[in-house]
Amino acid sequence: MQNTKQIPEPTRCEPAKYEYKKSSYTEMYKVLQTLRQDEVLCDIKLETDDGGVIFGHKVVLASASPYFLAMFTHFSEKDQDLVAIRQLNSSTLQLLIDFVYSGEISITEKNIQDLLPASNLLQLQEVKNACCDYLQAHLCPTNVIGIIGLADLHSCTTLLTSSELYIQQHFSKVVEHEEFLSLSYEQMVKLISSDELTAPSEEKIFESVVRWVKHELASRKQILPQLMEHVRLPLMSKDYILKNVVDEPLLSNCFKCKDYVVEALSFHLFKSEELNTILHNNRTKPRQRGGTHKVILVVGGSGINFKTLDSTEWYDPKINKWQSGSKMITPRYAGGLAVVKDNFALYLGGRNSESTSQAVDAINLSSELPHWEPNYNMSVKRQRFGVGVIDNCIYAVGGFDGKSILNSAEVFDCRTREWCTISSMTTIRCGHGLGVLNNLLYAVGGSALRTLNSVECYHPSLDRWTPVADMCVRRAGVGVGVLDDVLYAVGGNDGLNVHKSVEAYRPSTGVWYTIPDMHLCRNSAGVAVFDGLLYVVGGNDGSSVLDSVEFYNPNTNKWTMVTASMNVARAEAGVVAIDMPRHFKTC
Repeated sequence: MQNTKQIPEPTRCEPAKYEYKKSSYTEMYKVLQTLRQDEVLCDIKLETDDGGVIFGHKVVLASASPYFLAMFTHFSEKDQDLVAIRQLNSSTLQLLIDFVYSGEISITEKNIQDLLPASNLLQLQEVKNACCDYLQAHLCPTNVIGIIGLADLHSCTTLLTSSELYIQQHFSKVVEHEEFLSLSYEQMVKLISSDELTAPSEEKIFESVVRWVKHELASRKQILPQLMEHVRLPLMSKDYILKNVVDEPLLSNCFKCKDYVVEALSFHLFKSEELNTILHNNRTKPRQRGGTHKVILVVGGSGINFKTLDSTEWYDPKINKWQSGSKMITPRYAGGLAVVKDNFALYLGGRNSESTSQAVDAINLSSELPHWEPNYNMSVKRQRFGVGVIDNCIYAVGGFDGKSILNSAEVFDCRTREWCTISSMTTIRCGHGLGVLNNLLYAVGGSALRTLNSVECYHPSLDRWTPVADMCVRRAGVGVGVLDDVLYAVGGNDGLNVHKSVEAYRPSTGVWYTIPDMHLCRNSAGVAVFDGLLYVVGGNDGSSVLDSVEFYNPNTNKWTMVTASMNVARAEAGVVAIDMPRHFKTC
C-alpha cells in the first residue's frame, strides 16, 4: 500500500540547529577527583602551616572559589606551582578541596570551628551557609553566646539575627550559664534594650545586669549607668524596688543610678498622671513578651447619615477580626491620628458637631485600661489636614480652620512638649494626604480653589518646602501611605468623581506611575502599612459610607478584599498601624 502521508516542505531552506545539553556533570567531577588524588595533570600544590600538601588544578579551584580565582589570575601565585595557605590546617583544607571536586562535605561538632572561618576565607559560600545552618540547628543556652561571636566575626548575618533572637526568647535559661557573663558591653545593651526580650519579669533582667557587672566589677562598674538606662525599673513592683533596688550597693554608690530609682518610685507615686509624665520615656514602655505583631487602629470619623462618631475599633489580621476600643472624649471626624514611641496614639483636631477643633487627645496603649485624655492643643484649629511623625516630632500641615483653607504648618516636639510654627507650604491645601519618606514630609494633592494634583516636600533640617512631580490625577480626600520606599496616593476625588485608581512615586526616579485599581472607589479613606502590605480602610464611594477594607501587595501587584468588615462604616477616620498592645483583649 502506498504511503500517502505528506511531509511538509520547509518555507525556506536554512541550516538546521539542534542543541544538546549534558544533564549531569557528576561523572566529569569524579574523573577530576581521581586525577587529583593520583596527582595527574595537577598544576598547583597547596601547603598549610602544619606541613600538609594538597594537590589540585588551578582552573577547578578558580571556578569554585573567588579567593582562588583572584590568586591565580591577579597575584604572583598565578605563576607558582606551590602556594602557602596560611591560617588553615591541612585536614580542614582537605575537606574544602574535596568539596570543590565532589560537592559533598560532612560538618561535625569537631570540625565546625575550623570549617566556618576557612570557608569564609576561601569564599566558599555554600559551605559557609551549611556551617551556619548547622550552628543554627544546634543553638542552645550553653552555646548561643559563643555562636553569636562566630557569626559576628565571620559576617553571618542570618545566623547572627537568629542567635540574638534565641537569646531574647530564652533569656532566663541563657543567663544561668557562665557564658552569659562573657557578653560584651555592646551586646548587653542591645539585649536589655530590646522591646522583645522575653523574661518572667523586669526584676529578672535587673538581677542579671547586677550579676554581669559584679563579674568584672573593676572594669564594668563604670558603665553601670549606661546599662541601667535600659532596665525598666518603673515596671517593677514598688515593693521589689524598695526591698532590692534601693539598697543595692552598686546603685546607691552611683548618682545617675539613683536618679533612675527616684524616677521609678515617682512613677508609682504619680501613676495617675502618666500621660503627661512618661510620654517619651522608654523605661516605662512594657516589653512585648514573645514579640509583637501589628494591628490597625481606627478612631472616630463620619458615619452613615453624616453621624459624627466617637467610637474606635481595631483589626487583628492574625484572627481576621475587628474589635471595639475605647470611646473618644468627644465625637470627631476629619482629624489626624499619630503614634509616638509605639505606646501613645494622639488624635489631633478635626471637627465635632459644632466647630473645627484644635484639641489633641492621647491614649496610652500600654495601659491596662486604655482611655483617652486631653493633651497639648495645637496652635491652630484644623480639620482635613495632614499629620506625620519624624523622630518623635508630630507635624500638623494645612487643612481648614472653619473659615479658610490653610498653608500653615506646626510641629509638636515630644521632648519640650511645645507646638512651634514651621514654614508654610507653597500652596494652601485641605483634604490632602501627608506621607513620611526618608525623614521628609510629602504633602499630596488636596483642594484649594480647585482639586490639586500638585505635591510638595518638606525638609525638616532646612525648614523648607519644595515642589516635586505632579500626580497623574487630581486628588482631594486622598489617602497616602509609604511602603518599601514608595509613596502611594490612594483614591480621592477630582471634584466630580470618586477614584478607585492608585498611583505611586519613587523619589529615586521622581516620577508618578499607576498601579492596579482598588476594588472599590474610595474617598477620604484611611491608610495603614504593615507586614509588607498597604491597607485602605473605609471611606465613601460617592454615594455611601464604606465599612470594607482592602490591601495591596506590591509583590503580586494585586488588591485583595479583607473578608472582615469594620463594625461601623466610616469615612474621614483616623487610621494607623500600631504594635498589638498586650492589654487589648481578643474575643
